[in-house]
Amino acid sequence: MNYRHAFHAGNFADVVKHIILARILAYLMRKDAPFRIIDTHAGVGLYDLFAGEAERTGEWQEGIARLVERGLPGAAGELAAPYLAAVRAQNPDGVLRYYPGSPFITRHMLRSQDRLMALELHPEDAAALKENFAGDIQTRVTHLDGWAGMGTHLPPKEKRGLVLVDPPFEEKGEFTRMVQGLEKAHRRWPGGIYAFWYPLKEPEAVAAYIQALKATGIAKILRLELTIRPPSSPPRLHGTGMIVVNPPYVLEEEMAMLLPALAELLSDEGRGRWTIEWVAGE
Repeated sequence: MNYRHAFHAGNFADVVKHIILARILAYLMRKDAPFRIIDTHAGVGLYDLFAGEAERTGEWQEGIARLVERGLPGAAGELAAPYLAAVRAQNPDGVLRYYPGSPFITRHMLRSQDRLMALELHPEDAAALKENFAGDIQTRVTHLDGWAGMGTHLPPKEKRGLVLVDPPFEEKGEFTRMVQGLEKAHRRWPGGIYAFWYPLKEPEAVAAYIQALKATGIAKILRLELTIRPPSSPPRLHGTGMIVVNPPYVLEEEMAMLLPALAELLSDEGRGRWTIEWVAGE
């Protein structure tokens, strides 16, 4: 399955992934010191839900549309507020039409001292991304393979920040590339935060990925997953996962409030489940 961003903009996986991103950004903003976000598979940055691939799939209607219409209760709603603010910033008339991908969510939350480096290999998407950020001195867009960027662009001069890895899973071997990419990046910048998104579709592949992460010996690895339906045969996307290396100390507690609420909101007939587990560390 192709998880290229435009086809699935605003779906349940995007909602979970981008809320996690926003919570990490909120943590980094607790200190005045500048930070850098490196988005290795950035896409085009902004998606029209009424046109193109997003319109054809309509997945956003069971994702961001549900969240905007129904919201989350209590503390979960407060934690989701920065993410929703980034979405609403692209829809000032109150009609949900445009969905911000990770570069736009990041850029919305950056302070004047922070920087975004957005990498994209697909030539058309990279060109669109550059156009979307034309004239923005805080954002650098590069037409580059994100896996290569994890070596050449680390560590950032700010010494604080996040590497977000959200590959399209167009080719086999993405789980292996994520482990290898993490090992290479962690050697260069062991103190950085890393967030790796992955689809929940084939449980055996995910189990092998988790075992490979354990074998790296990296000290702090948090696993966050949400499923909206049971696994099926033939396999279809049934959930979304994020591996966070060196997670903010508050993230586990925050996700313990967010994931149950998101599982209830986004799942098929209330069958959502979630996982918060230390692959290594705490």
